[in-house]
Amino acid sequence: MTDPVAYDGHTYIADNSAWSKAGNPIVRAEWSAALRGRQIATCPIVKLELLYSARDGGDFDRLDSILGALRDVPITRSVTNLALGALRQLAHMRPLYHRGVKFPDLLIAAAAQDGAVGVLHYDAHFDLLAEVLEFESRWIAPRGSL
Repeated sequence: MTDPVAYDGHTYIADNSAWSKAGNPIVRAEWSAALRGRQIATCPIVKLELLYSARDGGDFDRLDSILGALRDVPITRSVTNLALGALRQLAHMRPLYHRGVKFPDLLIAAAAQDGAVGVLHYDAHFDLLAEVLEFESRWIAPRGSL
């Protein structure tokens, strides 16, 4: 028997916020199906955030092995150019609006656009970034539910 298709069959860079919620019983089954279905991707920024949280060398190596099995969406010059353009657009929307996003989230969203994937998260910054970048911003669970 095959797993049901998770997240409408789309592929997503899973942000650190999604990883931190993945063990919650409300989302665990769909998350697991997406992992098995190779719908979860990563990028260097997410890897850095997740590996930074490792408790020790063994935990680091275990997590690095899991992340190494996922599709890796690179951070390239075109990604940084997209991020700079998005930051500029936000700055022109209203004063200080561009300061409402964190740099890691900005690069993750730009990588998602460049890699033609979405971002799976539990973080409102990605909805803001979806105003100026072309990627699907998908909450792992409804906002405020976890």
